[in-house]
Amino acid sequence: MSFSSLVLSWFKDQGRKHFPWQQNKTPYRVWISEIMLQQTQVATVIPYYQRFMKSFPTVVDLANADEDTVLHHWTGLGYYARARNLHKAAKIIRDEYDGEFPQDIESVIALPGIGRSTAGAILSLSLNQSHPILDGNVKRVLARYYTQPGYSGQSQYDKALWEHSEMLTPLKQAADYNQAMMDLGATVCTRGKPRCEACPVAKDCKAQRSGTTDEYPGKKPKKDKPIKRTYMLMFTDGEQVLMYKRPQSGIWGGLWSFYEAEQPEQITDIGKNLGLEVDSQEILDEFRHTFSHFHLDIVPVKLQIHKQPTIINDHQGQLWYHLQHGADIGLAASSKTLLAKLTTSKEST
Repeated sequence: MSFSSLVLSWFKDQGRKHFPWQQNKTPYRVWISEIMLQQTQVATVIPYYQRFMKSFPTVVDLANADEDTVLHHWTGLGYYARARNLHKAAKIIRDEYDGEFPQDIESVIALPGIGRSTAGAILSLSLNQSHPILDGNVKRVLARYYTQPGYSGQSQYDKALWEHSEMLTPLKQAADYNQAMMDLGATVCTRGKPRCEACPVAKDCKAQRSGTTDEYPGKKPKKDKPIKRTYMLMFTDGEQVLMYKRPQSGIWGGLWSFYEAEQPEQITDIGKNLGLEVDSQEILDEFRHTFSHFHLDIVPVKLQIHKQPTIINDHQGQLWYHLQHGADIGLAASSKTLLAKLTTSKEST
């Protein structure tokens, strides 16, 4: 039997078929799941996906929503550029495709936040179009099967794996095949301790035959992440805390956060510039937030203010966040942590 036939036969009995995005499949539903599943575990994604689809059942619903509402539904998933790109792409689909998700791969790749592999997955899984895919799970299966030297991100390595994926993807049953390849990588050909005895293509897998599965895929040389430090300023009257909407570019783009100071001596000046009369200042427990390219050590500073100056409420991009009632806005994980600290601090007084 051919590689694809073996994989399809395995999928029939062993594949995963009961995730919410696998029911009533449409390009839109699959697209949302594929974006959410990037660098995020399935178990984490499921409740987010269900809430997201309940609020935005169609691409037009997503396009018509305001950004804060979209980011609020993404709060906690991380990599927030994914949500902003979803929103941008939905608007393009609404305005340029009459609200119908495009069905040719070039048009799908042209949408914000969608690369070749994601586009192939959307069209193959939802419409059974024959397109190769190359997500992390598929890369691992193919790298071991062919003992492909190199690591993800190297042009020659990625090019070679794309060629393998193109050659193996069948013209028919592409939906089942691509899902099977992702499942195979996720459940059998795992990073650590792959279950080669359960793999349908183990007999011809070069890494399995040579006992070198732990050597593939190759690992990218590690670099020490730099460490940055910031003071996050929580100006509060006890019931509410001042937040502002971050610029679209940079970390936590478009999310609501707290004003920051690079040095503690800047804190007083920031308060004065905001027109806030600070009665007391308390430094809370420091914690670390790690990004893909650096560590950020966050020093929370609780600043009790005398009263709210109403002018801040009139400033677009600022709000007083109510500690008890909250607000439907997009929050970074660090902001949620800080709000929890502030709420705990309030309850203990």
